[in-house]
Amino acid sequence: MDLARYVVDAVVLEGRSYREVARAHGVSKSWVGKLVARYRAGGYGAIAPRSRAPKRIPHRTPDELEDEIVALRKALLELGVDAGAETIHHHLSARHARVPSVSTIWRVLRRRGFITPQPHKRPRSSWIRFEARLPNECWQSDVTHWRLAGGTGVEIVNFLDDHSRLAIASRVLAVATAPEVLEVFREAGATWGFPAALLTDNGCVYTTWHRGGPNVMQAELLALGIDYRHSRPYHPQTCGKVERFHQTLKRWLARQPRARTIGELQAQVDRFVAYYNDVRPHRAVGRRPPRAAFDARDKARPSGPQIRVPAGVRVRRDRIDKGGKVTLRHGARLHHIGVGHAHKGERVILLVDGLDVRVLSEGGELLRHLTLDPTRDYQPQG
Repeated sequence: MDLARYVVDAVVLEGRSYREVARAHGVSKSWVGKLVARYRAGGYGAIAPRSRAPKRIPHRTPDELEDEIVALRKALLELGVDAGAETIHHHLSARHARVPSVSTIWRVLRRRGFITPQPHKRPRSSWIRFEARLPNECWQSDVTHWRLAGGTGVEIVNFLDDHSRLAIASRVLAVATAPEVLEVFREAGATWGFPAALLTDNGCVYTTWHRGGPNVMQAELLALGIDYRHSRPYHPQTCGKVERFHQTLKRWLARQPRARTIGELQAQVDRFVAYYNDVRPHRAVGRRPPRAAFDARDKARPSGPQIRVPAGVRVRRDRIDKGGKVTLRHGARLHHIGVGHAHKGERVILLVDGLDVRVLSEGGELLRHLTLDPTRDYQPQG
């Protein structure tokens, strides 16, 4: 028996006073009186707990607008593009003078069963974010995989502008090789201008620092004066912008008829890139299309020294340690090359042609030139 019924029975059936019952149960006499009055008017059903929700909510989102939010959500999902609350807010803003806030749209989607809250998801405040200040200040690049209708695997090479998120290039290849990736990079540079820096992972189409041997992309970047950076192994978050682009592209491709040939897939990718660059509002650039953000500012340009690297020369970028040395792996052995304590912490470029090693500063200054002694771990000063 709940407290309300017990109080009513004590007054009505047992004949106890309001004051006595209220004192015995630690409630007010007026509350006891209200319960008894409701009981006498409507029986035990009248004293059942009542909802405390307001009977009318003046600012509640109209059902018609909620239906429109749901319809937009379904339409965007069907297209395979972003369908979050902010994207829906952008589309509603183009239709109505007054639209609900992003948080209200999110609550509508949650109430209608389109969103499952993720309270244990890592908070955004814990991320270490970076963004280029100008278009072409830095490009990100990576290779992702896709399958054609017959099950044949292909690879898609993507280049993305770090500042504006513009899709610089997206090319479908049977197998992404270093010369083919370099050709995509050259064509992108001819269209959009070359970047001041390029950020990639440690894929062999970009760098061979972990395997040794020459790499055409690194040699090209040196010749153009473009700074090359790569993420540390097993840390894709560093190239998170292009990784996120992979996800957006694949989500869209999954909604299209499965392409049978590379040509068909390239046509699909081209349609997506046109929509992504010119129509789709991007959250990271103020809900503008990436091309609008790219065109809004002056472009950065390569500013490093242009160093011509002969064919077959291995290029390695590193940082001088606190002891004034830089390491170089030759064969299966790691060698330490002294450069000097005055240069500790500086980033350097190593040009390796067999046993001939040149250590250059990022400005192109020759810091050391030596012939590597493969029998010694620590190379003598010279």
